[in-house]
Amino acid sequence: MAKAPALTSHTTIVDGRATQYHVGGDGPPLLFLHGWGLADRSYRAALQRLVAAGSRVYAPALPGFGGTADLPAEDRSLAGFARWVTAFAAQVGISEPVTLVGHSFGGGVAIRTAHDSPELVARLVLVNSIGGSAWSNGRGVLKAMRERPLWDWGLHLQADLLATRNLSKVLPVILRDAVPNLLRCPGAIWRVANLARTADLTGEIAELNRRRMPVVIVWSDQDNVIPQAALLSLRAGLDSTKVVTVPGRHGWLLAEPQRFGEIITNVLGLAELPTDEDCLSDAA
Repeated sequence: MAKAPALTSHTTIVDGRATQYHVGGDGPPLLFLHGWGLADRSYRAALQRLVAAGSRVYAPALPGFGGTADLPAEDRSLAGFARWVTAFAAQVGISEPVTLVGHSFGGGVAIRTAHDSPELVARLVLVNSIGGSAWSNGRGVLKAMRERPLWDWGLHLQADLLATRNLSKVLPVILRDAVPNLLRCPGAIWRVANLARTADLTGEIAELNRRRMPVVIVWSDQDNVIPQAALLSLRAGLDSTKVVTVPGRHGWLLAEPQRFGEIITNVLGLAELPTDEDCLSDAA
């Protein structure tokens, strides 16, 4: 069997600003958007699985991360990130609708991109995505997501990371992106954290449902960064979505790239997936 082509690193210019990205593979285009504080390099092992499965994978470092220039002040919103994604796709020559996959903050950007640029997106895959409207505090009280304090996000993110399987392998990968991002563009780190904390994309999800956009939600059953209440509020706006539940925490795809590749390959191959009811009973 021939070895799959490797993802390679490139630089381009989007809206007059430098952009770093990885690309590799042949086949239908897949555009991957990374999570908060990281960049495209952190996900390389997971994305290489999708290249091997037969996708043409594009993975940009979002503005303010991984060496990609920050957005102008007036565009520092989810809508601004979504416009940038559309401009990036045009710049690298993506000429057909993509499978758009987003993890965490990248999931929120993916939702807004699919909403604002429907011609770009064939289907949407949300992996432990922001955008739900609700969370449950330490006393089990359901509250609006915008009321969740930033420190609570931080505490759960730290606890989630330290409890991740294969921490000795995952931590160096994360730090390789997170530390340079913090040193290079600390303002972007905190602005994006606040965007993630306050994002409520249930209206956009409802509109995607009205348009019959295919959506798959992938969720890990021990995620305390973006808890099940957020999953339920996202799912509530979708009539026929699939919810695929996996074991693990918020960064499970970094710890288990092979599992990530298998799940996304099943999604892309239209393999049979669990029903909503099966998945939600697993996640309860």
